[in-house]
Amino acid sequence: MKIGILTSGGDCPGLNAVIRGAVMKGDRIYGHTFFGIRDGWRGLVDDDLHPLSRHDVRGLSRQGGSILHTSRTSPFDHGGSERVKEVMDRHGMDALIAVGGEGTLTVARLLHEEGINVVGVPKTIDNDLSATDYTFGFDTAVAIATKSIDRLRTTGESHHRCMVVEVMGRHVGWIALHAGLASGAHVILVPEVQVSMEEITGWVLSAQARGRAPVVVVAEGFRPTGHEEVVATRGLDAFGRPRLGGIGDQMALDLQERTSIETRSTVLGHLQRGGVPTAFDRVLATRFGAAAVDTVSNRTWGTMVALSGIDIRAVPLHQATSELKVVPRHRYDEAAILFG
Repeated sequence: MKIGILTSGGDCPGLNAVIRGAVMKGDRIYGHTFFGIRDGWRGLVDDDLHPLSRHDVRGLSRQGGSILHTSRTSPFDHGGSERVKEVMDRHGMDALIAVGGEGTLTVARLLHEEGINVVGVPKTIDNDLSATDYTFGFDTAVAIATKSIDRLRTTGESHHRCMVVEVMGRHVGWIALHAGLASGAHVILVPEVQVSMEEITGWVLSAQARGRAPVVVVAEGFRPTGHEEVVATRGLDAFGRPRLGGIGDQMALDLQERTSIETRSTVLGHLQRGGVPTAFDRVLATRFGAAAVDTVSNRTWGTMVALSGIDIRAVPLHQATSELKVVPRHRYDEAAILFG
């Protein structure tokens, strides 16, 4: 079979390991040939692709970013499924492996419904896809955030400051929850749970009273009680959504005014998406890539590979994109016991 591989949406540590896992197993076990599609769906509609051999993927598992690059282009804005079929037919391509998050996998589902052979691989540092226990990239993002918070804590303690750390998380707070717990933060704020500024202030003052330099970890999509809109000061993204960012700065100003504690904010931003993947993400991404080739070889179209416990299985794409995997209240309450 001739298989096209693309990486779409935001970049994420582990993308190259998926590509390597798919090409290595596809070539060695099944004798498949591969096309690397540049810049996600854009490369498919623009016919910007190239052969991808085992030689091309050597040593990729430890490399960050994506050798195929990525974009947030939707094929339905550029000819739709007919254009995709035209390019695939031109190259004799039998199937697609689409690596991406909710948006990418939704496009994959729509293309499958219009007769295109496609298999998805879940990719998001937010860990917000409900059909898989974990997505690759999440562990790396949490590790980077945790290390950063550890570093900020030392300067906060040296100056008796409160440190507010803003991490990614538009709709879900998995990064904030895990990094906050791992670093021993005194307050963790996630989009799923609204908390009043009075309660946050109480936690900060409680930590200070015990001689600690308070650390507040806040997801970019968090809204304090009484605030209807998320903080977004940078316009709209390619999907027309507000570009989030700024809740950390706002929180720092409010806390300093309420507590009289000198407060600083740091936005980790794209640091969380960069660099080399952790060992966990390298292994998971490699397994996902290999499993995607198995799924293609079995012609199980319209599915996504997913982690269930310690096993990889195929689930329908509509199940993968039907709802976000949010932080359940009981998980947040477990962490909240440690606040203050």
